[in-house]
Amino acid sequence: MTRKRILVVGGTGYLGQHLLRGYSGVPDSPYDLAFTYRSNLPRDLLDAFPGSLAFRVDLQTGGGLDAVSQAFGQPDVVVNCAALSVPRTCEADPAAAMSINVPSTLLEWLSTFKEANTLLIHLSTDQVYEGVKSFYKEENETIPVNVYGKSKVAAEQFISKNWSNFAILRSSIIFGPQTISPVPKSLPIQWIDGILSRGDKAEFFHDEFRCPVYVKDVVTIIQALTSKWISDGERMQLLLNVGGPDRVSRAQMAETVAHIRGYNTSLITLVSASSVDRGVRSPADISMDITRLVQTLRISPTPFKEGVRLTPEAEGSG
Repeated sequence: MTRKRILVVGGTGYLGQHLLRGYSGVPDSPYDLAFTYRSNLPRDLLDAFPGSLAFRVDLQTGGGLDAVSQAFGQPDVVVNCAALSVPRTCEADPAAAMSINVPSTLLEWLSTFKEANTLLIHLSTDQVYEGVKSFYKEENETIPVNVYGKSKVAAEQFISKNWSNFAILRSSIIFGPQTISPVPKSLPIQWIDGILSRGDKAEFFHDEFRCPVYVKDVVTIIQALTSKWISDGERMQLLLNVGGPDRVSRAQMAETVAHIRGYNTSLITLVSASSVDRGVRSPADISMDITRLVQTLRISPTPFKEGVRLTPEAEGSG
């Protein structure tokens, strides 16, 4: 079987690193693996995946993509995990949010190859939804309430219009074990764990709802799409909600961590999201219906409670 080339864009980020581990862990892997990074390349990441190629790429300008062409060639699959994903940061600099989150330079680069036979798997967000009801379906109208969500809707539209084979994944909060090279952003379960383990009181929103998804499920979903594309070779234009099976608030997330770890739940104070000024509007309920995901790929994501239980075990096992 001919080896297939996989390019992970944003390979030093949280999901990107888990993807590199997932692709590398395939027995007798049929994949040649490459990834991009924006500024700093962690040594421990290179050491962990010695067979992969790393390329410094600026997605705003497209700088560095030519080097991928020369040293790696046309990928069979590109997984785009790169994004400006902090809503407050996007709100402060809408131009940067649009130029990074809409993959125009990436598609321009892919268009330079003779044949358009690369599958683009693109990470979008549940924040494309307005947040005024529960369990949004993929066909529901996208009415984002902040710049981050608007940039992600623009990205979805750009890809649908300009590329022939794609899978757009509207992901909820991704949680799970820390990465090989620890990421600078705080991870949701670890952040809650840190506060409660110190015996500190903290406030958590009781009226904002998401469907957090375990990171290894996201990796499994992306690997399944990769295998489907490579084995079938049929045109793919997919839009999937990617969340866990449970609709939970931040307060319920904290209570779950407390129950599983044995922390005092009286440390958790329930507050309304409207009581805190975060400098950006946030949708109230962007829980998602994942029926299409389950039916299309025959994958049933991990319940939130089980994912929390798995997180320390995964960290402990390295």
